[in-house]
Amino acid sequence: MPTTASAAAAFADVTASESTLRRFLHGLPGVDAVGLEARAASLGTRSIKTTSKAYAIDLAISMIDLTTLEGADTPGKVRALAAKAVHPDPTDRTAPTTAAVCVYPDMVATAKAALAGSDVKVASVATAFPAGRAALPVKLADTADAIAAGADEIDMVIDRGAFLAGRYLEVYDQIAAIRAECGDRARLKVIFETGELSTYDNIRRASWLGMMAGADFIKTSTGKVAVNATPANTLLMLEAVRDFRAQTGVQIGVKPAGGIRNTKEAIKFLVLVNETAGADWLDNHWFRFGASSLLNDLLMQRQKMATGHYSGPDYVTVD
Repeated sequence: MPTTASAAAAFADVTASESTLRRFLHGLPGVDAVGLEARAASLGTRSIKTTSKAYAIDLAISMIDLTTLEGADTPGKVRALAAKAVHPDPTDRTAPTTAAVCVYPDMVATAKAALAGSDVKVASVATAFPAGRAALPVKLADTADAIAAGADEIDMVIDRGAFLAGRYLEVYDQIAAIRAECGDRARLKVIFETGELSTYDNIRRASWLGMMAGADFIKTSTGKVAVNATPANTLLMLEAVRDFRAQTGVQIGVKPAGGIRNTKEAIKFLVLVNETAGADWLDNHWFRFGASSLLNDLLMQRQKMATGHYSGPDYVTVD
């Protein structure tokens, strides 16, 4: 089966120099912004039947990276979040677990211990999150520290300044170096911070750059800026992974993060996945939501479908 390593090898000529990489990225088809946004909006109007909605809610829960990335994070908060990831609804053990708990590197060991015996992964942001402004040795050390503590997944951020300045090979080399540091020990999610990339053309270029460099996932945002995941930028990234697999045979995941807060929005994103990339991506190995408040609404809607009425405000924990 083709791997991210084999895909990187397939593009060795493209990534041999700044000029060849620039020529490739700027040779990608330009994005029709009006058409992209219209298609995203159109897919968002699809109606979902009751049985499909119940399936979609459980699927969305299973795709969440339950996240806490605050300076005030404590071991107690991380342990509480881990408990919620394993049993999102303590009153209903049929509720699926979330995909992962995402924390800073210094909280990885705490999360790993709290999640022992479960299928929930530990994801760690790294590489000077959220700005990504640090020397490569610092980024590598940040990554190595998280993996040594037990991280199953690394969410790295690209240097948007370098990308916007056109230093594509520098960004590529940094992603490839972090990929090598992860090795077989951790899957790599590459965060573009799409709200800072200015144009859809840049998002398409960043998507291909990340995939060629060895990303296992491409991710919209850190959740720390004004514009995060949108249906349009996620649709564009889904098109990129679809086309990348058609060309290389390698499947890459997608993670919209930030700003997805309720069940209705989550289901719209699942429709985007199904209609754009296809059913192969409707699995938490290939699609994730970077969200925490979303889980509460999904649980409330799940309870409503089971009982016919909404629960009180104390039904779910406030994270």
